[in-house]
Amino acid sequence: MNPVKKVTSYILIGLVIISTIIALLGIWEFIEIRDLLFKSLKSVFVIFVAAVIILFIVAVVMREDNQEKENLP
Repeated sequence: MNPVKKVTSYILIGLVIISTIIALLGIWEFIEIRDLLFKSLKSVFVIFVAAVIILFIVAVVMREDNQEKENLP
């Protein structure tokens, strides 16, 4: 597995776990969650979309570099 994908997936897993803990604390009313939950979910979504875009760009650029190396005599 590509190290970038591995690090990104661990970061996303960590963010999901943190968001889940915050949501559970809000459900059980240990913390006031109205604004916090929506901001957390929006943040996770933005980070997820950014990670997907970055991984797509890296995959396309690396594929082009590999194809250029294979076409060299």
